[in-house]
Amino acid sequence: MKLPKIEFNAPVTISFSVIAFLALIFGYATLGQSTKMLFTCYKTAWTDPMQYVRLFTYIFGHKDITHFVNNFTTIILLGPMLEEKYGSKDLAGMIVITALIGGLVNVLFTTTGVLGASGIVFLFIILCSCTSVSDGKIPLTLVLVVAIYIGQEILTGLTVNDNISHLGHIVGGVCGIAFGLFYQRGKPKAS
Repeated sequence: MKLPKIEFNAPVTISFSVIAFLALIFGYATLGQSTKMLFTCYKTAWTDPMQYVRLFTYIFGHKDITHFVNNFTTIILLGPMLEEKYGSKDLAGMIVITALIGGLVNVLFTTTGVLGASGIVFLFIILCSCTSVSDGKIPLTLVLVVAIYIGQEILTGLTVNDNISHLGHIVGGVCGIAFGLFYQRGKPKAS
């Protein structure tokens, strides 16, 4: 009996997951120092070159294995479908832009550091909900997902002090809406 070959089907999703896992291992090996220096976005001087690096790299950093698993279970589940729909290059661009916007929002509007791929998780969830947007019609499921996920983040962010970046989740969700609607607008009409 011949075993099936394993296919490298979602290069962006898999690469993102592997880099984040390596960053987690590196964080454990350095007792959290590498996570703080390389994979946590926090405000420093704009003359500090690492300020600009961390605007992107914080999405690879995670506090612990539980934080990593919580984010990457969803990313690995949804990523291949999104790569198939949008293409690896475009999905990578969406991740980079969402990371940058989330990092800038954190640096400009908060005094705390942020790390983790939670904003990307929200990007993916909303993008998946945008798959059936067509010709000026927004599916009720998209409205419900946005109301549930973003509404919960706004409510929790305003009422609970839980050391979670609800603002980062909201940024990811808003980016998901923007990218989903942008890509649907440019889609050719079916005959």
